[in-house]
Amino acid sequence: MEAALGRVSASKHAGRENLLVCFSHLRWNFVHQRPQHILTLASKQQRVVYFEEPVFEDLPQPQMRTSEASPNILILTPVLPLGASAAKSDAVQRRFVQQIIASMPYSRLIAWYYTPMALRFTEFLDPDICVYDCMDELSAFKNAPPELGQMEKALLRRADLVFTGGLSLFETKRHLHHAIFPFPSSIDVKHFHTARRSGTEPADQAGIQHPRVGYFGVIDERLDVELVAQAAETMPDVQFVMLGPVVKIDPATLPTAENLHWLGSKAYCDLPDYLRHWDAGWMPFALNEATRFISPTKTPEFLAAGLPVISTAVVDVVRSYGAAGLVEIADSDDLETKLRSILSRPRETFLPQVDAYLADMSWEKTWSAMTAHIERAYQAKKVIPLRRSA
Repeated sequence: MEAALGRVSASKHAGRENLLVCFSHLRWNFVHQRPQHILTLASKQQRVVYFEEPVFEDLPQPQMRTSEASPNILILTPVLPLGASAAKSDAVQRRFVQQIIASMPYSRLIAWYYTPMALRFTEFLDPDICVYDCMDELSAFKNAPPELGQMEKALLRRADLVFTGGLSLFETKRHLHHAIFPFPSSIDVKHFHTARRSGTEPADQAGIQHPRVGYFGVIDERLDVELVAQAAETMPDVQFVMLGPVVKIDPATLPTAENLHWLGSKAYCDLPDYLRHWDAGWMPFALNEATRFISPTKTPEFLAAGLPVISTAVVDVVRSYGAAGLVEIADSDDLETKLRSILSRPRETFLPQVDAYLADMSWEKTWSAMTAHIERAYQAKKVIPLRRSA
């Protein structure tokens, strides 16, 4: 089976689509972020298979659950029996990867990794191009596998290209690979611009008073819950709206207050309906190992929605948006002063500056630049064997 899944020559499959197989630690339907934006654009040029981490259920035999995000994006979720060992899980996933690639003839195979842990069951692959899109420093996240660092080293040796999700991440890894390029968070301006227009309000938010300060995103160890509690306590006249799934932390430990509203996870398509009725956006991130290298996608999304934004001193936010005067940077000592300041400002005065800054930050431009790197890497790999033979 493995021999049959090695490199397939372009001449044999001339005219067939390219195939991009992505291995990710994130569920496609979890939170709409970098992988969904990039791979949706990729799917306009090739077939995309999105291979998720397994789920474990009470069933006698492994299964491969499939769904379609779009006609050209196939989502695969391995479903494994409860109690399956790591070795068994790897073997099953290896077989599933072999089967799906064998069933999809292609002219060029791209292996795209968001998690180095997938190398445990994809080491047999010999793709035309191997990309590591390093969107976060995963080893710093809560519950990270102890072997993640070693797996990342192996992936860096194998990858033809490495992209990073921010400038700080690029700077700390640039010496680890010969072809590494920074691609900070981009923005779907058209989608979030709709929040600047009037529209209906979601029912679960309609009864909340103003002024409203909102956050949306994953609620985990990266959020400074003590700062959230402090803000709610010191500003009882301000309503804090928190959207997003709670993961890796106990929801019971989240602070509670009459002016603090945890509304749960929301679909990406519904976010503008919430944001258009907020008075400011905030990013109360903890300053810890998990946030050292993040480049929050929500920063430009808040701005595109027309909201003034306040954030803790996340490095990539400070050096880009803070330095440009687009985001207020605050900590526990001056949060109230700065938050009340941005709530009192007329929005219209800063929107032209925001729009000028965001004009060059589309996901389409990001994907176009990535595609150019991929093509150059592919052409270079074709030339090297010819030089050796000569």
